[in-house]
Amino acid sequence: MAAVPLAQAQRRLWLAKALLFVICLLPLVRAGWLVLAGSLVNPVEFITRSTGTWTLVWLWLTLAISPLKHFSGWGLPMRLRRELGLFAFFYACLHLLCYLWFDKFFDWHAIFSDLLGRPFISIGTLALVLLLPLAITSTDGWIRRLKRNWARLHWLVYPAALASLLHYFLEVKLDLREPLQYALVLALLLGWRVYQRGRSR
Repeated sequence: MAAVPLAQAQRRLWLAKALLFVICLLPLVRAGWLVLAGSLVNPVEFITRSTGTWTLVWLWLTLAISPLKHFSGWGLPMRLRRELGLFAFFYACLHLLCYLWFDKFFDWHAIFSDLLGRPFISIGTLALVLLLPLAITSTDGWIRRLKRNWARLHWLVYPAALASLLHYFLEVKLDLREPLQYALVLALLLGWRVYQRGRSR
């Protein structure tokens, strides 16, 4: 009799993952549609900004899973956190590709100069480098290999989020309203974790 609820739970999880996959791809599909429709004044800038913004959205949602489970008791989002994190990394890679291809045309000398001379480029690159080992070790096999070290390694998500936010602040420069909104949400997410860690001690 226990096999029936288990099968239902597995089917529900599969459907939730499929729905999440579609939802996470919608911003990319929308951007592609707008470019093909010719309704954008500067499509390169739009795609670059869009991929950067959605990197933050998926990364922030990944960090929101734990407090969501704590307050709601709903366990399903915890099973989707890996997919959200991978989509954050995917959009970050697209964001970098837009810069390398459309902005610099793979001119590695100019790219290297930007890394040394433009802080928002170097900090954005640092954020992606910090996310890379998290994406690589997101599989069940790596979780088994690393054991307790897996959780320690995935603490890199916090400096990666802070570096991503700083990259956004430095890139925007003038109108800081949107970066401040992201900063407020991140402060709440990190503050909740600090509070919970203090209580556990």
